[in-house]
Amino acid sequence: MLGYVRSALFISAFIVACVPAMAADTIHLIMGTATPGGGFPLFGDAVVRTVAQTDPSLVIEARNTKGSAENIPSLEAGTFDIALVQGEAAYEALEGLGRLPSDLKIIAAMFSTPGMFVVRADTPYRSIDDLRGKPVAFGTRGSGLVILARYMLNGLGLDMEKDFQAVYLERASDGPAMIADGRVAALWGGSSNWPNFVAVTNAPVGGRFIVPNEKEIATIRRRHSFLKPLVVPPNSFNGQTTALSSLGSWSFIMARPTLPDDTAYRLTRALHKGEPVIAKLLRQGRETTASNTVLAVPETRMLHPGTLKYLREIGLK
Repeated sequence: MLGYVRSALFISAFIVACVPAMAADTIHLIMGTATPGGGFPLFGDAVVRTVAQTDPSLVIEARNTKGSAENIPSLEAGTFDIALVQGEAAYEALEGLGRLPSDLKIIAAMFSTPGMFVVRADTPYRSIDDLRGKPVAFGTRGSGLVILARYMLNGLGLDMEKDFQAVYLERASDGPAMIADGRVAALWGGSSNWPNFVAVTNAPVGGRFIVPNEKEIATIRRRHSFLKPLVVPPNSFNGQTTALSSLGSWSFIMARPTLPDDTAYRLTRALHKGEPVIAKLLRQGRETTASNTVLAVPETRMLHPGTLKYLREIGLK
């Protein structure tokens, strides 16, 4: 009995001694997402839940923001540790278009974002030209989707403000209701499982997508070659029986310049060890893979050193 008591006391003392060490090893990260109702908050929640399973010592707090336009300067200021950034916004920041080049780093590719319009299925609109002069909801002003729309339309010689009645949303989730009651003719967005597209296509009337045709895609790419040809597979949305070809980019999880290499390494490892988890939590999460990060990042220098270390360990760099 005495031996049992001594063993119990020893184990208790060992646990107590280990708790401070374990607590000290816990890292708390703040992650910026976007406005409620859009794809970024859903993806952010999936990241939080995935990392919690694969590395409980990494605690991620997701915060709603106005989108990429807020996330980038917040990362640069060190307010956020990581944030979700739409592809065109990341491209402009890293290349220094209209600003000084940013020293933010990429942790992982999130998912591809082919830009598309959705309209009610009972409307006559079939092409981008049909939408000229009509009210179109392009998203929240801080969203990277607005930047994508600007590039796409500019490639066709069109201006969002002059050639359309541009509508900007307070919340991303406001778009489907505006389609339903006719306040806007179309809603702009992107990705194969964007919540607002799901809402429109699942409505009783249903929805129909408008994408640039083959000639328009070629015209856009001559002016903006960084936009990538992307395809939305058939049956990604209710009533969408054929593949949709468009242009767009990959969105990224990005990090502040001062995020320690070891933290970035652990985060990258936790995320990619949890690829089956995030794929199960969110359809878009199926694209969040280490191999897609390698394919999506324009240049290796844009990767965080900690991320690059992990990718090299698994033989992808």
